[in-house]
Amino acid sequence: MTDFQVARRAMIDSQLRPQGVTNTAVLAAMAGVPREDHVPESARAFAYFDRSIPLGDGRAMMPPAAIGRLLDALDPKPGERALVVAGAGGYAAALLEAIGCSADSIDAGASPSGSYDLILVDGAIEELPAAFAGALAPHGRLGTALLDRGVARLAIATVAGGALAFRTFADADVAPLAAYQRPRAFTF
Repeated sequence: MTDFQVARRAMIDSQLRPQGVTNTAVLAAMAGVPREDHVPESARAFAYFDRSIPLGDGRAMMPPAAIGRLLDALDPKPGERALVVAGAGGYAAALLEAIGCSADSIDAGASPSGSYDLILVDGAIEELPAAFAGALAPHGRLGTALLDRGVARLAIATVAGGALAFRTFADADVAPLAAYQRPRAFTF
C-alpha cells in the first residue's frame, strides 16, 4: 500500500523544487491536493511518478513537474478566474481552486466563452483557435505545452496584436491533444 502523503512530500522535494518551482501557493496546493484521487484506481500507485498517466479516451494527466512548472510560470492569484482546457481527471482545476482561483473547465476542441485571467491547456498542442486569444482578459496568460517536431515544450502565452504570443521555457513529457493538431499539409 502506498503512503500518498509521503509520496506527495517526495514529489515536492525531488521533482518540483529541483525543477525550479518556487511559488509557495503552487507548492502548497500540490502538497495538499491528493493527486491519487484524480487518476483511475489502476493508476493510483503511479500518481506521483514523474510521467504522464493515461486516463483513457486518448487523455493523459501531465507529470507533476510539468504541471508544477506551468502553474509556477502562470503565477495564479487568489480571486482570479481560470479556465482549464481538457482537464484530465480534474487535478489542474483542483490545484487552481486550492490556490484560490475560480476554475471552469471545457473539453478539448470546445471554444472558450467568457474572459479569463489565466487559461491552462492540460496537454500538448500544435495550435489553438483564435478564440483563445479573445478569451484572455487584459494582462491574462495562457499555459500549455507546444509540440515542435514531436517535442513538447512548456510555454506561456499572452495576447499581442490580437494573437497569442508564446514563450517556451522547458521541454517536458506532455501527451498531445488531438483536438489541437495542426492540419496536415502536403510536403516533399
